[in-house]
Amino acid sequence: MKIVCNTVTFLITLIVCVSAQAQRYTLSGYVKDSTNGEFLPGATIQIKDAGTGVQTNNYGFYSLTLPAGTYTVIYSFVGYESKAFIFHLNSNTVRNMEMLPHSYVAQEVVITGQQQHANVKSTDMGRIEMTAVDVKKLPALMGEVDVLKALQLMPGVQAAGEGNAGFYVRGGGPDQNLILLDEAPVYNTGHLFGFFSVFNADAIKNTTLIKGGMPANYGGRLSSVVDIAMKEGNNKTFQGEGGIGLIASRLSLQGPLKKNKASFIISGRRTYIDLITKPFINNTSYSGSGYYFYDLNMKMNYILSDKDRLFLSGYLGRDVFSFSSSNRRFEVKIPWGNSTATLRWNHVFNSKLFANTSLIYNDYKFQFNALQNNFDIRLSSGISDVNAKLDLDYFLSTRHHVRFGGNYIYHVFTPSTVSGGQDSTKFNPENAFRKYAHEVGVYLMDDWEISPRLQLNAGVRFSGFMQIGPYIRYIRDASGQSVDSVKFASGQPVRSYGGLEPRIILRYAWNDNSSVKAAVTRNYQFIHLVSNTGTTLPTDVWVPSTYLVKPQLSWQYSAGYFRNFKENTYEASVEVYYKDMRNQIEYREGYTPSLTDPELDFVFGKGEAYGAELFINKKKGRLTGWLGYTLAWTWREFPQLNKGKRYPAKYDRRHDLVAVATWELNKRWSLSGVFIYGTGNTTTLPERFYFMDGTLIQGYGNINSYRMASYNRLDLSAIYTPKPKKEKRRIKSSWTFSIYNVYSRKNPYFIYFDQEGSVADGSLTVKAKQVSLFPIIPSVTYNFRF
Repeated sequence: MKIVCNTVTFLITLIVCVSAQAQRYTLSGYVKDSTNGEFLPGATIQIKDAGTGVQTNNYGFYSLTLPAGTYTVIYSFVGYESKAFIFHLNSNTVRNMEMLPHSYVAQEVVITGQQQHANVKSTDMGRIEMTAVDVKKLPALMGEVDVLKALQLMPGVQAAGEGNAGFYVRGGGPDQNLILLDEAPVYNTGHLFGFFSVFNADAIKNTTLIKGGMPANYGGRLSSVVDIAMKEGNNKTFQGEGGIGLIASRLSLQGPLKKNKASFIISGRRTYIDLITKPFINNTSYSGSGYYFYDLNMKMNYILSDKDRLFLSGYLGRDVFSFSSSNRRFEVKIPWGNSTATLRWNHVFNSKLFANTSLIYNDYKFQFNALQNNFDIRLSSGISDVNAKLDLDYFLSTRHHVRFGGNYIYHVFTPSTVSGGQDSTKFNPENAFRKYAHEVGVYLMDDWEISPRLQLNAGVRFSGFMQIGPYIRYIRDASGQSVDSVKFASGQPVRSYGGLEPRIILRYAWNDNSSVKAAVTRNYQFIHLVSNTGTTLPTDVWVPSTYLVKPQLSWQYSAGYFRNFKENTYEASVEVYYKDMRNQIEYREGYTPSLTDPELDFVFGKGEAYGAELFINKKKGRLTGWLGYTLAWTWREFPQLNKGKRYPAKYDRRHDLVAVATWELNKRWSLSGVFIYGTGNTTTLPERFYFMDGTLIQGYGNINSYRMASYNRLDLSAIYTPKPKKEKRRIKSSWTFSIYNVYSRKNPYFIYFDQEGSVADGSLTVKAKQVSLFPIIPSVTYNFRF
């Protein structure tokens, strides 16, 4: 009996010891900047000598679960002083960490969300992160810093046109890029007809582009995601910054509403092209004409408790173009722009579960108002959304980061609305063709470190779309004439689409400096931007999937080799990709704008894109920069276009080469340069001319069968930061000098044919002429900060 008692006592003691040994606890909290209270997404929390660690999520939250014991925990973030602490982990512990920036220019915080081996160790493919500080160092057209143009300098991304802020990614159209500002979709990204983007760099904290393996928490587009986060506002002290440029000025103010608890930022920008040109046109036939744009960013946040944070942000931007004849008998006014609002709530349920809930509103409107004598006409189009979104992060262990959630969007599309009047007569025909739809998405993904060498990001997303009434479906005969109709009441389902979108990204690293990655992603896109031009213009219209218009669908396969050199001073990668796109949309041949429903003029086909991208990035030292090269093919095939034969897309470009360099000459001078070379764009030109009833007729060749001359350009900039006379001077300033197109290359913008002479005497000649948009353009900007 005594032996049995001793045995039982020993077993109980052993079980207790094993249980204590196996007991696991969680270290969690937020990581933020100690100078302004901004949360730091992508900061690294690493266990010394254990080879394990985690990164903070998009909102600066981290969670690390370990067996009970004593650990040295290292907090690090590029551009900040690392911190190391010894933790005796014997219970769940909350530790919020404030990190101090390294020495930085004029109190500007450099926020770069990459750990030492992120290029190699993470499952990210085709992921690029940029800060406003990085973008401000680059040469800019007319001195206007532009984050979207900076993204065009990356391999796989090409500009929509000379000086244009629109862009194409890996053979996809401009509508296939999901562009988010504090989680709100932005449907038109251009000011000045696309030459400047709507994003004010002073209000932006960081920008993330994903063009390879898109994770499951993003949906609704085929090609890429551009996720732009606004600054949250300094909750320590009041400060401001701004700039005065050649065509626009900007001012940002931020500070605490309640110190260490609540803060705000408000940032505005306006061009004064109208004010500069007004004195020159006042006494001309164009008196009363002008153009200007403005935008306003606002954000507030409040720390309700250790577990709750509330954010409210908004954006308002407008372009206004006006033309007036001298006798005031003909006037045109064209306003267009975006509005967004985001209410976001962060909640920590426990040390492992983090939630973000967002309510989002966005609206894009375009209007055309014309008046001639007593006759006026008004044209408008647009899209507006109401969006509810829930994202949860579950830190299961140091090897499993699980994310899941969903979102719902209510869409209202207004492709075209025309109204007008003359004297007392008003007309408002029923031609709005307004459409309504529901869109939903739910997802689950797990970033799973299977072993130190093997890591898997696996996820699945279900996306659904339903067009609803009120709507009238017209039944047409072979000639396109309406013979019957079906009316759908308000809220009644018209047509539904949906499907699963698997996303798999695999990484194998045989050491800290080398890895291979592969990804397979499937994407649905239910809304479409249909354009009759090569760039995104405010006149382009967004349309939903309907009983006639099917959703776009793509499969993308990509693989790459990633390598770091010289203690992570250099990052290099080579990626190859293949993308198959279905249900692509174009206008039919011979289309001209009309008052009919635009979807009646659509034709449908498929697309194919494939290529290779090389990227070398020097991250450390006085000389930094990157070299990017893209070799790519992009094709389209439509049964109703080009006689059914495959043709190159308008953004097919065989070669793209970009070299970017920044040299910190000394504490006062920073020099930057950008060189770009690209194969010429494709276009469709006449191949023959003939007369019909005395009129010269142009006979066009195959679609995009002609390629324009190659594109190349060199831009240079210099930033001068004078040493203040008084070290404690409140206001600090700098000057930015920039030259766009240094050697004044006449790059082709478009080609047209000019007629000279007459038919009567046989002297008629037709000559092709090339239009080049931008010669050499110098600019200077004065920047200040207080």
